Amino acid sequence: MATKHEQILQYIKSLPVGNKISVRGIAKKLNMSEGTAYRAIKEAETRGLVSTIERVGTIRIEQKVKYLTDMLTFKEVVNIIDGDILGGSDGLSRHLNKFIIGAMKEDAMVRYFSEQSLLIVGNRTEAQLLALEHDVAVLITGGFKANPSVIQLANERNLPLISTSYDTFTVATMINRSISDQLIKKEILTIEDIYTPIEKTVALTAQDNVRTFHKMSDKTGLSRFPVVYNNRLIGVVTAKDLIGRDETVLIERVMTKETVTVKLHMSIASVSHKMIWEDIEMIPVVADNLQLLGVVSRQDVMKAIHTIQQQPQIVHTFEDDVAVHLDAINHTNKFGDYDFQAIVQPQMINNLGTISYGVLCELITQTAQKKVVEITNLNNIIEKIEVHYFNLIQIGNEIHFKVDVFHHNRRSALVQVDVFHENTLAARAIITSQIIERG
Repeated sequence: MATKHEQILQYIKSLPVGNKISVRGIAKKLNMSEGTAYRAIKEAETRGLVSTIERVGTIRIEQKVKYLTDMLTFKEVVNIIDGDILGGSDGLSRHLNKFIIGAMKEDAMVRYFSEQSLLIVGNRTEAQLLALEHDVAVLITGGFKANPSVIQLANERNLPLISTSYDTFTVATMINRSISDQLIKKEILTIEDIYTPIEKTVALTAQDNVRTFHKMSDKTGLSRFPVVYNNRLIGVVTAKDLIGRDETVLIERVMTKETVTVKLHMSIASVSHKMIWEDIEMIPVVADNLQLLGVVSRQDVMKAIHTIQQQPQIVHTFEDDVAVHLDAINHTNKFGDYDFQAIVQPQMINNLGTISYGVLCELITQTAQKKVVEITNLNNIIEKIEVHYFNLIQIGNEIHFKVDVFHHNRRSALVQVDVFHENTLAARAIITSQIIERG
């Protein structure tokens, strides 16, 4: 039986988003003590189920989920293929590791069976039973229903038995695409992956003084601390703020009250943009109600970015598919040196047979970023791009790129990219790129 704490959490989960809750109200509703209700609400706040807003109260909010789990669940597969659950509904929370196309004889299928697998097959009762006997879930295509004996076995084994009106090829394509999307999202790091929880770092209070700051700085080696009141962020104080200040001056008199904050679900890229542009070394990580959860340092962010770049990519994104057609060259023409070239492929065009504007912008972006890395040996993120497209570029055309980094400093670079077809200027772009140190 669930504990009182778990019962309250389940009750909070059942409430609609936007519903206002209180300790007294929940205690009365569920006939429990206010202390138990208070602790459960705090746990719900940590899990992102509720948020306490000043002068409003505690509100049920939509839980922020970190992108997706490592693998698809069978329940998600049902949604993807618009399927019907024929049996084994208790196993829908299991994860899908791989799927098998049942286009062979039964005795040949067995070698491909493994845990967390899904057999995609038509109205072949013997194959369906064989899969379930080997702990493999079954997806029946073509809108066919299952034999009662198959449904009974699926329920006994708690293995999902699903039916869909789509054909086998379409279903396999849909699931494969979803798995690829899942892997791409899995590779995206967020602040939750790298931040330092408040339990492992130090925060000061408004009533601490400069002497306390120096003691904590000597103890931890840190030169900046978040400042809290009742565990909620009210400011940030750094060593620069204390220059010339007496040891007895209170932190609240020298701290910076208007400070940049980030949330757990934010991506590393967006936070690095904030830190570099604002020249910030540490950013507090807060909940929706400004409760301090921890901190993230510039070093943490740069290390994460460097780690991402060292890891091989599992699947290709649109950016990768475009970049593969871009070749670095170095030959001279009447306009100067070309830096890159590409041939317009069928998948790059629009319905008029000319290069898609989005693809052209992506090619220009790729060339600019590569050139900035070549000049500065530093990573960079495109911040602004202004493109002028003069002449249409058709399928099969060879295009060349002339890239000029005409200004750069430690924070940004300005780049001009000229696109040529048959030595005629076809497009020109001016790009602002933000520099990211390698850490």
